Amino acid sequence: MKKLLLMAAVAVFGFTNVNAQDEDTSSALSEGSILIEANTGFGAGGFGHTANTGFGLTSVDGTTVWSLGAEGGYFVMDDLAVKVGLGYTDNDGSSVFSYKIGAKYYVASQFPVQVDYTGASVDGADENPSWVGIQGGYAWFVADNISVEPGLRYNLSMNEDFTDESILEFRIGFALHF
Repeated sequence: MKKLLLMAAVAVFGFTNVNAQDEDTSSALSEGSILIEANTGFGAGGFGHTANTGFGLTSVDGTTVWSLGAEGGYFVMDDLAVKVGLGYTDNDGSSVFSYKIGAKYYVASQFPVQVDYTGASVDGADENPSWVGIQGGYAWFVADNISVEPGLRYNLSMNEDFTDESILEFRIGFALHF
């Protein structure tokens, strides 16, 4: 009988704890909340694409490329954020200013799916690149308002004069929810 009561108590505590965590997570993704996010990108071909709103550092054959950037969003309804991003990349002395606009939806408040348009202004280039990106992943809430979001991203090139290569990236995002 004691074992049965103990198992019932553990089950009730576990169920209550899971529901409390779900409520905390959903409040971070509720209408009117704000999202601030920084990403890393590990793309095919090493660094990913020229238009980058994340952060990174790479050096290959004496060429060093670094980038800084962030994205922000506003939840227009529960689980759906409208996002913008800005970034700067230094490609061995050539500067690139990047911008992004899109939307991010959290399926079941745990699986972020994002669609966006990313463009760049490349210093001294005749043509500037642009991509349409699709991204999906998992949101691991390490605290009520902090999530780590690993995922995959596919960038489809929209400017064949600049590049016709599309890029697949593995990304790790770090997000603050207010």
